[in-house]
This record gives sequence, C-alpha cells and structure tokens, in this order.
Amino acid sequence: MQRIRLRYTKRGRLRFTSHRDFQRAFERALRRAEVPMAYSAGFTPHPKVSYANAAPTGTGSEAEYLEIALTDARDPEKLRLLLDESMPVGLDIIDAVEARTSGLADRLTASVWELRLDGVTPEDAERAVDAFTSAETVEVQRKMKNGMRTFDARGAVVSLEAHTAQPEAQKSQSETHSPQADRPTDQACAILRLVVRHVTPAVRPDDVLSGLRAVADLAPPVPAGVTRLAQGLFDEETGTVTDPLALDREAVAAAPPTAATAAAAKAPA
Repeated sequence: MQRIRLRYTKRGRLRFTSHRDFQRAFERALRRAEVPMAYSAGFTPHPKVSYANAAPTGTGSEAEYLEIALTDARDPEKLRLLLDESMPVGLDIIDAVEARTSGLADRLTASVWELRLDGVTPEDAERAVDAFTSAETVEVQRKMKNGMRTFDARGAVVSLEAHTAQPEAQKSQSETHSPQADRPTDQACAILRLVVRHVTPAVRPDDVLSGLRAVADLAPPVPAGVTRLAQGLFDEETGTVTDPLALDREAVAAAPPTAATAAAAKAPA
C-alpha cells in the first residue's frame, strides 16, 4: 500500500466551502481520476483519506493537507495533476509527496495567517496590536458544542504584526495575482500577519480579532478577509513555521525507489 500526502488550497469564493463540501468534491475527483484507492473494511467501506486540521469555513488557505492510501503505486506528481484537473478552480492540489514518515498531523503545530482589515488605518491596527501583544492574557468568548466558553486568546499567539496593504495600482503583476490577494481593493488597508500555535481549545483568527476588539476597541467596518498562508512545525530557534512535507521529500530523496514506485514513475499519465 502506498500513501501520498497532498497540499491543497481554498481560494476566492471557494473559501466558503465547508470541510464536508470539500470531502465530497475530493472523492468525486478521486473517481474521475480513477485513483486506485484503498478502502476501509466493514459494512460501509469508504476511501482511506485522512484530513489534517482543516481551516474554518469562510477562510481562505494556501496550506491544507490530507493523506490518501493507494492499492497500487502511482507517481505523486502525475497523480497531483490528474486530481487538480478534476477539482473545481479554487480548490487546487498544489503539492504531492509519497509518505515515507509517520505523524503528519503531529507536524502541524502552528499556522501563519493573514488578516486583511478593509477600512482600518495602519495606525489603528498598530495601536491595537501593541495593546494585544503587551497584555499577559486576553480573554475572549466563543460558542462551542457545550455552550459559551471563555478562554485566553493571547497565550497561543507567537507573533502579531501590522502592515500596510498596497493599493492594487502600485502592486507588481505577481503581487496582484497572489493567492493572498483574496479581496483586492483600490484603497490601502491594514494587514495583520499572525503566527499562532495549535492548542486546545484552538485559537482562531476570529478569536484574535475578538481580542483586539476587547483590548483596543478595534472593530473593522466589514468582515476581515482571512487566509492561512502556511501551517507546519513551529521552529523555536527561527520563529518560523516549517514545511510539514519536507521530511517526506528528504526521505524519498535519500532512499532508493521501490520497484512499484519506479514502475509508477515510468507509467504513462
């Protein structure tokens, strides 16, 4: 059995798809691409797909991950292209690697988020960020399955910085078509760059926005545009979030290919 790990996106209007919507679209893509999926046992077999830490509905993402199990070996890049062609535009399969290590979910310990605050001046954003980061705790409330829960939104935040968004006319072509430019505007606005650890209960970008409202009365006139830029293992020394698929790539490069993998690489697309 071969395991393939995939990275996919939620862009544009597709950020409003729920995790269940994505699951349905992905399973249809598996059938269209005729992927030799392994299935679970029991009365209701289902394809062996493991999803890891999906982004909340309504947020965009450049870094969602899943793992599939195959009965026959396939070349990861050829498989990625077939699946990407079968998915709606916006739910894009952008990376694939053969799983040679265990514990993908254990390597998703932090996320990098971008929060676009239309109608908020950079000065107001910086003032709110300073108030938030100087506080020892910032209590917020969120409705959960068992009712309203109060928790600290400050402890999980590794860093929070305010930036100024450039008007579209001043951007280069690559910046204008960047996947992060999910809600382009001709007016400058504030951008928050957030690095948050994955803790329990999870601290989400909207919790941080609630915290900014609580400590600095920052209330954007329109909902924030939120995009996850990366998620992976947090490196304490550099303060960065690392690629969770890097270990698999290194293991593939270091180990000789198996006969099945070599055959899959030579097979026509």
